[in-house]
Amino acid sequence: STDGGRNLSLDSIPMGLPMSDPSAWATAMNNLGMAPMGMTGQPLLPDFDPALGMMTGIPPINPMMPGLGIVPPPIPPDMPAVKEIIHCKSCTLFPPNPHLPPPATRERPPGCKTVFVGGLPENGTEQIIMEVFEQCGEVIAIRKSKKNFCHIRFAEEFMVDKALYLSGYRIRLGSSTDKKDTGRLHVDFAQARDDLYEWECKQRMLAREERHRRRLAEERFRPPSPPPVVHYSDHECSVVAEKLKDDTKFLEAIQTLLTWIERGEVNRRTANNFYSMIQSANSHIRRLINEKAAHEKEMEEAKEKFKLALSGILVQFEQIVAVYHSASKQKAWDHFTKAQRKNISVWCKQAEEIRNIHNDELMGIRREEEMEMSDEEIEDPSEMKETEESALVSQVEALKEENDSLRWQLDAYRNEVELLKQEQGKASRDEDTTKEQQMKLLQQALQGMQKHLLKVQEEYKKREAELEKVKEDKLKIETLLENLKEQESSMSRVCACSQEKECPVEKTLSNSPVKSEREVLLVGIISTFLHVHPFGASIEYICSYLQRLDSKICTAEVEVLMTRLQNTFRQELSGVGASLEKRWKFCGFDGLKMT
Repeated sequence: STDGGRNLSLDSIPMGLPMSDPSAWATAMNNLGMAPMGMTGQPLLPDFDPALGMMTGIPPINPMMPGLGIVPPPIPPDMPAVKEIIHCKSCTLFPPNPHLPPPATRERPPGCKTVFVGGLPENGTEQIIMEVFEQCGEVIAIRKSKKNFCHIRFAEEFMVDKALYLSGYRIRLGSSTDKKDTGRLHVDFAQARDDLYEWECKQRMLAREERHRRRLAEERFRPPSPPPVVHYSDHECSVVAEKLKDDTKFLEAIQTLLTWIERGEVNRRTANNFYSMIQSANSHIRRLINEKAAHEKEMEEAKEKFKLALSGILVQFEQIVAVYHSASKQKAWDHFTKAQRKNISVWCKQAEEIRNIHNDELMGIRREEEMEMSDEEIEDPSEMKETEESALVSQVEALKEENDSLRWQLDAYRNEVELLKQEQGKASRDEDTTKEQQMKLLQQALQGMQKHLLKVQEEYKKREAELEKVKEDKLKIETLLENLKEQESSMSRVCACSQEKECPVEKTLSNSPVKSEREVLLVGIISTFLHVHPFGASIEYICSYLQRLDSKICTAEVEVLMTRLQNTFRQELSGVGASLEKRWKFCGFDGLKMT
């Protein structure tokens, strides 16, 4: 019939499913992530994209998502899933109310492939359960209980997510409305031992693979092992003997010789060969001693160079400190500003500290050299010579007892003894020259210290003389000031008496020191200015303030006016020598009491 059921081809399993609404069935299948097919195998939705698995803006469940506990991304809240009626062969699934909250689920166990299905109809069978849930994927096992629930185990983990989509659907068997033929499905994660075991096995396999990768990486970055040592033979013995005589290949050859001896290659037949190689190794001792002596000589020369350079640096530091001390003398010190004096004093302290540090370092080097020289003097050279002679005698006796084939090495040892004696003579001469150089350096250092002490004493005497001169100048200035004050007082008395005799009527006019209204204004402004400056101000400072008000005012006019008003303004001297400064102060309050 036209409204009859159509067969749904899913996973190559034909099922005849009645479909009342093809679009609803297509929406439901799309929500399950599967392309709905018709009876003839034609897709019901020609625009269905299996890669995207999307229709009407509904995000699907990806069926190719791997397991290992990965949950597909959740559906956004602003894009709700549209659940439609699903018609199966023996039952019908009705969607839940879309306004209700989604069904709750427990926490997903690791590697979960089993789901719990509750709310089954009482008359439901395993065949009906298989018919509903095989759409989600391959079902491995179904364990049904008598209490309307079951456990379903799938082949892959992503199939569990498809089964959870059916949670909340109401199921009805056929067209019956009996209570035993209806139920509300509740699908949730189930914890199964088989799933956990498979998950743990997979984790162990991944851990083994990771360890294997790590081991390969470590082996890739591990340094290569040294080449193996060749086995002993007469040919290899001759090669090693030649290498022992070569300074560049000696290290490789001595390692091979050591390995052969530790392996136990020495026997009665090879003893002479090994002895000759050991003797060749012994001949390198003189070369090593000579190399050590050459390096020690280079080190001593470097020490001497460093010491000479350090002494030159100390001389320059002394000159810089002398410059700072000469700049600190009063002849030059008074001409610097406060900031310049502060900088000079700070620089002087820093230079003195650095000079003292370098001086201590140089003295420490000299003390170490003196201690080394004393240790060398304590050693008895006669004992050294006796030990060397005894060693040479024993070597000569041992060489005489050896085979004729080794007799040629006796001359080589004698030559070595002569070379050692010559080197000892040269070393003693070098020590004498170094002692003389050290004595000269010490004498030069002492002379420099004596000169510095003489300079300091001369500077101290000069400063004492300068201080005495300053004190005498101060006394002379004080006596001059007292004489000037006495002369001014006597002159003022004589003028007052003469004016009283000549014009008694105009006495008040002639005695007044202020002659015009302009001078009265100047006196008021100056008094206000000096009242604000209680410690006084110089005449130049006062005139600079007045010239802002009237540019015609001159310094001489203001000074004459202030000298006339002795009871209002008083002049004081501060400072010593070149820093002597005249300051005017306001004394009108004291002058009012005196008049």
